[in-house]
Amino acid sequence: MKASMIPISPTVSIDERDIKERFVRASGPGGQNVNKVSTAVELRYNVAQAVLPQRVKDRLIALAGNRITEEGLLLIDSREYRTQAQNREAARGRLIALLHRAAARPKKRKPTAPKPQAREKRIQSKKRRGEVKSLRRKTDEE
Repeated sequence: MKASMIPISPTVSIDERDIKERFVRASGPGGQNVNKVSTAVELRYNVAQAVLPQRVKDRLIALAGNRITEEGLLLIDSREYRTQAQNREAARGRLIALLHRAAARPKKRKPTAPKPQAREKRIQSKKRRGEVKSLRRKTDEE
């Protein structure tokens, strides 16, 4: 059986076998179906053991926040639909979206300095403000 790879970016892909899913009973709409069928899905992805570049792992952990356990498991819960298949697709979609964001390199910030004209304008406005305040002061004659 050939391993199915899920492409995330041109350089990053994950093995479908690394995704573990568990189906549980969901609360909410569904009538009697809710008490009988396990439609909610708990998706688990082991980030610590994943075959991903370290920079992607680090960003994924930062983006996931409290959805990452101490053991390095990423937990995604989906119970918005009434069917297992839809919840499964929704959970996988959220995992892939999170991995897309983690795989994208953040843009480098280019430090900028104010232009000389803007600096001069700032100083002039400060001087004007100071003159207005100095005119409010009491003089020795008063």
